[in-house]
Amino acid sequence: MIDSKKFLLQESDIPEAWYNVVVDMPVKPRPILNPQTKEAMKAEDLYPIFAEELANQEMNTTDRWIEIPDEVREMYRIWRPTPLVRARGLEKMLDTPAHIYFKNESVSPVGSHKLNSAIPQAYYNKKQGVTNITTETGAGQWGAALSMAAKHFGLELAVYMVKVSYHQKPYRRSIMQTYGAQVIASPSMSTRAGRRILTDTPNYQGSLGTAISEAIELAQSTPNCKYTLGSVFNHVSLHQTVIGLEAEKQMEMAGEYPDVVIGCFGGGSNFAGISFPFLRHNFLDGRNTRFIAAEPASCPKLTKGVFQYDFGDEAGYTPMIPMLTLGHNFSPANIHAGGLRYHGAGHIVSQMKQDGFIEAVDIPQLETFKAATMFAQSEGIIPAPESSHAIATAIREALKAKEEGVQKTILFNLSGHGLIDMAAYDSYISGDLANYEVSDEDVARNVASLEKII
Repeated sequence: MIDSKKFLLQESDIPEAWYNVVVDMPVKPRPILNPQTKEAMKAEDLYPIFAEELANQEMNTTDRWIEIPDEVREMYRIWRPTPLVRARGLEKMLDTPAHIYFKNESVSPVGSHKLNSAIPQAYYNKKQGVTNITTETGAGQWGAALSMAAKHFGLELAVYMVKVSYHQKPYRRSIMQTYGAQVIASPSMSTRAGRRILTDTPNYQGSLGTAISEAIELAQSTPNCKYTLGSVFNHVSLHQTVIGLEAEKQMEMAGEYPDVVIGCFGGGSNFAGISFPFLRHNFLDGRNTRFIAAEPASCPKLTKGVFQYDFGDEAGYTPMIPMLTLGHNFSPANIHAGGLRYHGAGHIVSQMKQDGFIEAVDIPQLETFKAATMFAQSEGIIPAPESSHAIATAIREALKAKEEGVQKTILFNLSGHGLIDMAAYDSYISGDLANYEVSDEDVARNVASLEKII
């Protein structure tokens, strides 16, 4: 069935600047707030947490293009530009008139798109003279990427890995340790936040919100240390736009333009990366491309969440973010797509969803693994469970095109491979996986305690 066609760029085609979508948004996102004063935060208010240049990028609403430093771009050359592939094998399997393309971010050294932001975050911290950084990771893809980047720039890294993934995905932990990072299962006894959670719920298997709390606490209590993160915040989405900027050129090479752009969704980094560069043509040029964020049915912040100011972590250490949220104390089911088990959406994507510029779907776990298996058999690539949500959505759209008898061009982001996720595939093949869904009543109960600022 494998009959794909690649569209390849040259090293000179690697973008020279990241795209800042906030400049072109018709409705600007609400500001993030100081949780004590409820006043809008400035870049310098974030300096105690983030490297200063990253905080400045976070708050930048005036520069459409932000130059990529030469040293970062030089590291991008290790694997960028990534291929754009026409999935002819999948098209034949589905017998669809749709043309399906995917941007293959799984070819990076760590097997995912996360390195696009890990490298600049490590670079800016090193440039500032920081010696230690902390972070959290769900499935381990972000932790692996930052571990590689930290070692390159001579930084010490501590990673709080969500406990269920720490045990489900031991080889991702091994990758981080091979690069020299310290990896701690979260919640842990090494922080106040972790000890409180374990005291209240001794068998708690963790969440990204909990791991973020622990990483921030360690950063704030360690000399010359800053916190880094792999999704949700604007500067992370900014760095990921290299994906969509390359894909624009490659779609032009293919002689097509996407009718639908799809990305899986946890906090928003890879969805933003593939979508934002194309979104600017909707904003500025009158294009009508649809953008679909594919999230797990067990963690449906975009489809069932409430638009409200909320914390990005469980303990309340972060600023208050205007987001579609399930509540910062939401405990997601232990699905294998660990990178998507996050309670909220970044505030840029949340605002766009509220204003109708993007769509969202929630996909059951079993459907994602069925789609992943079809993709593996037709395209030869075993995808990460996270990416499989985007594949499942692309299949839905392709079958809809077949039913309607229309030709449609679909583009999705293959954000990572699944070669270290084979235990999850074993569980699927043996029939041991189940679907988990969250009801509207569950969400209402969980968000009832949030401070009603919006």
